[in-house]
Formats: sequence, structure tokens, C-alpha cells
Amino acid sequence: MASMQTQPSAARYPAGALAFPHRDLIGIGQLQRHEILFLLDEAEQWVVLNRQTNKREDLLGGLTIINAFFENSTRTLLSFEIAGKRLGADVVNMHAAQSSVKKGETLIDTAITLNAMRADAIVIRHGSSGATQLIADKVDCPVLNAGDGQHEHPTQALLDALALRHSLQERGEKATDFTGLKIVICGDIKHSRVARSNLLCLQALGATVRLCAPPALMPDGIEAMGAEVFHDFDRALQGADVVMMLRLQSERMNGQFIPSEREYHHLYGLTRKRFENAAADALVMHPGPMNRGVEIDSEVADMIDRSIITRQVEMGVAIRMAALDVLTRRTRGVDGWENAR
Repeated sequence: MASMQTQPSAARYPAGALAFPHRDLIGIGQLQRHEILFLLDEAEQWVVLNRQTNKREDLLGGLTIINAFFENSTRTLLSFEIAGKRLGADVVNMHAAQSSVKKGETLIDTAITLNAMRADAIVIRHGSSGATQLIADKVDCPVLNAGDGQHEHPTQALLDALALRHSLQERGEKATDFTGLKIVICGDIKHSRVARSNLLCLQALGATVRLCAPPALMPDGIEAMGAEVFHDFDRALQGADVVMMLRLQSERMNGQFIPSEREYHHLYGLTRKRFENAAADALVMHPGPMNRGVEIDSEVADMIDRSIITRQVEMGVAIRMAALDVLTRRTRGVDGWENAR
């Protein structure tokens, strides 16, 4: 594993609200490096809490959080719900099937309705890129993007970074960023908001990011974002420190993007033999849900000393607790946060 740089924590970000001056969390693209580090560091206290028997801290007591999911989800919705409840908030879930949008209501009218309910934070998941920003512009409370179309999924990238940082530190690498790391993201890059957010987050923290996919599943012009682009998975894996696999998002595909799942697995599936091209201590990641036998084999996904997939799930609750805490500090009148935007 490549060596990484460390810095004194005091030098990583400004004090008070200047550490994270945003009202909303719409995308990693809106964040500076020190703001990413701040959220990661804030999540550490919740990692500790979540590993205790008593996992509740009534920090958000009296506040109401609405999880408005216009797109189906299991992991993300459950993670945000647990995060809000462990912080003591009243959490209300609005599922896509129950939404008045299904009855013809516009997204803006839905946003106005949610705003009239005086929520203290709204978590939005939507199938259209830009939908979370549209809602954020119409409401008075903080908005967290839980995934919008093919745009971004910021908390997924943050939890991936937190899981990776914890795993590296357990190996004795006392690092605050990922300078020197070579990270491969392989799969359906074209349709993946996770890939986009992770590319932005990992590069901001110093990593070299290699994107690998069949030509039909690689976005045009992605090189402009600083990624190294590969279509040969074996070449992309050479010397990689971390391998993040993505599923084929068939629900977003209009047309034939791959010949077959069997052919895709042959060329882009992470098998144990193929994984040997990476560094000897390389780590495996996957945001889930996994399609075992398609993009990743079970013997790789379940490698006890190399796979950190379940750790990603664990860190999801902690990072979402941190985001909810930070974004509601102005509402709660926390000292130093009165001037947060």
C-alpha cells in the first residue's frame, strides 16, 4: 500500500461555521477539500457511539427530518432513518409509491408542501439529475441529496472515504488523506452517480482514480474530470491499492449496452485470479447492492482481510449522522454556527 501524508488536524479546516458554511449537501462538487475532511472527522464520534450498547444521543431532540424518497432504496433510506433516530430526531419517511407526484403533482408543488410542514431537514432521493437542487431552492431548511439521477450521491462517497480511512488506519497507516493511493472504480460508470461523487471525493483527498468500463458504459469526456480511463480491466488493476466495483444499472439503460452478463463478467468481473493484478494488500469495495457472479465473485466480496464492503454499510450511518448534525447546527443555535449559509 502506498504511503500517505498526514497533517495536524488544526490545519485541515477553519473554526466554527467556516469549516462547513453550506446550508445544504447537494454534491461533492460543491465542497472544498477541508470541508470533506471536516465531515469525515465529525463522523468519527458517531462511529464510536454506534459501536456501543446505547446508541442514542438526543442532539436533535424536537427536530423533524423528512426522508422524501421518490426513487426506491433500501440501504440509503434505512441508513438515514437510523441516523436521524439515533440523534433523537423525529423521522418521517415518504416513499415513492406514496408520493402525490404519482397523482400528477409537480416536484415544485411537492417541495412547497414539504416546506409548509416546517421540517428541520429534508433528505431527497430522486431519479432526475438536479431534482434535489430544485427542491433546495424552494424550501427554508437544509436539504441532503441521497442520490439524484446520474448526478451525485455525496453521502455515499463520504462513507466510502470514511470506510477506507478506517481500514488503512487499522493497518497502521495514520493518514488523513489518500495521497499516493491508486484507486480503480470499475463497472457502469456512465449511469453511476456513485462513481461521479467518488471520483470528486477521492481526487480531492489526493488519490489517483482510474475508471474502467466497456466503451458503451464510459461517459464521454470523463477525462476532463482528471480520471485515468481504461477499457482493459486487467491493465487498470495493475498495482491498484483499492478496487471499487459497481453494478450494472439496468434500470437506467435504454438499449443494449453489453452483449450479455456472462460476457461482461468475463471481461469486467472481479474474480480472485484477476484481483491478483492489484497490489498484494489491495482492498475491495462495493456500494451495493451487489450482483454476485456478474461484477464481483463471492470469493472476492467475502475476503475477510481484503473486503471492506460491510464496513461501508457501517460508516454510512455515522457519516449521515454527521451530515444531519452539521447541517442543523444553525437551526439549533450552536455557538459559532449562527452565520452558516
